[in-house]
Amino acid sequence: MSNQLSSLLDRFNEPETLKMAQLGRELSAKGIDVINLSLGEPDFDTPQHIKDAAIKAINDNWSHYTPVSGFLDAREAVCSKLKRDNDLEYKPANIILSTGAKQSLAMAILAIVDANEEVIIPTPYWVTYSELVKIAGGKVVSVRTSVENGFKITAAELEAAITPKTKMFLFSSPCNPSGAVYSKEELTALAEVFKQHPEIYIISDEIYEYINYVGKHESIAQFPELKDRVILINGLSKGFAMTGWRLGYIAASLDIVKAADKLQGQFTSATCSITQKAAIAALTGDLTPSLEMTAEFTLRKNLTLELVKQIPGLKCFNPEGAFYVFPDVSAYFGKSDGTTTIHNANDLCMYLLNTAFVSSVMGDAFGEPNCIRFSYAASQENIKRAWARITEALAKLK
Repeated sequence: MSNQLSSLLDRFNEPETLKMAQLGRELSAKGIDVINLSLGEPDFDTPQHIKDAAIKAINDNWSHYTPVSGFLDAREAVCSKLKRDNDLEYKPANIILSTGAKQSLAMAILAIVDANEEVIIPTPYWVTYSELVKIAGGKVVSVRTSVENGFKITAAELEAAITPKTKMFLFSSPCNPSGAVYSKEELTALAEVFKQHPEIYIISDEIYEYINYVGKHESIAQFPELKDRVILINGLSKGFAMTGWRLGYIAASLDIVKAADKLQGQFTSATCSITQKAAIAALTGDLTPSLEMTAEFTLRKNLTLELVKQIPGLKCFNPEGAFYVFPDVSAYFGKSDGTTTIHNANDLCMYLLNTAFVSSVMGDAFGEPNCIRFSYAASQENIKRAWARITEALAKLK
């Protein structure tokens, strides 16, 4: 029957992040102690005041269908957050809530990109970006950045990538997987290029906004000349430890939001009513728990970097945000432990999983074949244990 399935399924791949996590779970099911550094999920619990708001919503019977774009008070909460944290002015009509930032990205891309239109994506990028563009029938134009340049695209590189077919630019800051964070000066330089190309839309994925180690978060939506073309994507998963609650949002011009609303009306109708009520508490309430999480991530980042530095051959960027390190591991290509030969980062990922019992994600999935992503959204004890195993396993490669 498989030959009768839609050809759409051949356009894109399953997320490598989820695949590696599944392989780790399969080993764990056999009784093996696998340390998971593959998934991008905070290992903290949702803050109590947010859970209390959800419990109250259940008891108050907020259990029915909601408007497709979300409850008005929940969209007002998004507007309040954007004003408070980013000095951005949006009205509730410019907001749509969805079942996670991933759905928000999907709707924005499907609403804008037609077949064979080009989408510029700096590498490394989150695994789903390229696949969503392929689902829409668009063409991914990757612009490879470097660890030496902080894994950020320059204005000159952006200008060189633009063609008459360019429809969209898609990026994240802070970036998953590199941890790169764009400064206001760097965004200003990119904005100057976009001002010369008014036909290009810009998707800015800001889901890691609160996990920032270098200062104030800067959004490309702050430039008035670009605001109507910027589709700002954010959500609750990372900054509020609410991955399972599934709430993301789009802030954009009215035509984009209406288009996303039309798509969402057919896909999911709306996101969870209880989550929306909890989101109000998250977005407008005390940020202390989020800041405390970031403080702990800072300690874990520093610990991870110290451990990585002790391993010969790894070249690692000091992440400015998110909770990953993304070292260049190409020094190990061609090496062998006598049984397994490492030809690429995929081989090294599997070697570490099956030898060190540490799960990670190969850089190919992020558009950077020389790197591997390791999360430090794990306890400091597990980080130490994982990197001790990794060090031992890599030392066997000659």
